[in-house]
Amino acid sequence: VEGVLGPVRYDGRDLADRLAVPGVVAGLAWTPAGGEMMFVECATVAGRGQVILTGALGDVLKESAQIALSWVRRHAKALKVEAAVAQLATSDVHIHLPHGAVPKDGPSAGITLAVALVSLMMGVECPADVAMTGELTLQGHVLPVGGIKEKLLAAARWGARRVLLPARNMADVRQPGEVPASVTEALTITPVARMEEVVRMVFKDNHFDFDDVPRAKL
Repeated sequence: VEGVLGPVRYDGRDLADRLAVPGVVAGLAWTPAGGEMMFVECATVAGRGQVILTGALGDVLKESAQIALSWVRRHAKALKVEAAVAQLATSDVHIHLPHGAVPKDGPSAGITLAVALVSLMMGVECPADVAMTGELTLQGHVLPVGGIKEKLLAAARWGARRVLLPARNMADVRQPGEVPASVTEALTITPVARMEEVVRMVFKDNHFDFDDVPRAKL
């Protein structure tokens, strides 16, 4: 892997340090300079049920955050976070993407935002070896995104072991010569088509009451 990525800049301990509290999740982003790990941080603060968004976010990314929160609210019973969601009536949700001087936009953080909110509402940390990317719809569909090669390179560079990708992006992974074999061999890449799948994959030790949702087909 080092032959493709260069000298190791990070390792799994970096991810573990960043993800050591509920509400923080590792996402993957494309930039003109290549792929990057993009962390999402969520917290509740005293307030009036508002959503606070910081980190130089563009309009599309802000809308993705609203969609993620609506999905969590809608599925509070299945997620077993009804009490936490009810408390949002007297609390604000603050969502922050670090490196505030760097503008960020696009829909590909949708599932990352939703997982961060689920983690926060459950009070459960996100596993330190997982990274993800994918657009989320209000109905819970996970849509394909761009920059897959660069995002997978970033995941491997940061020491992630598992990556959740939209099922419709698996063709990008399999395309000959697109993603170095050393990277795909270092990562367990899991296709997802529904947000329910994402939640179950990330929080494997928790039981959720979703109706049966078909698994993504390879």
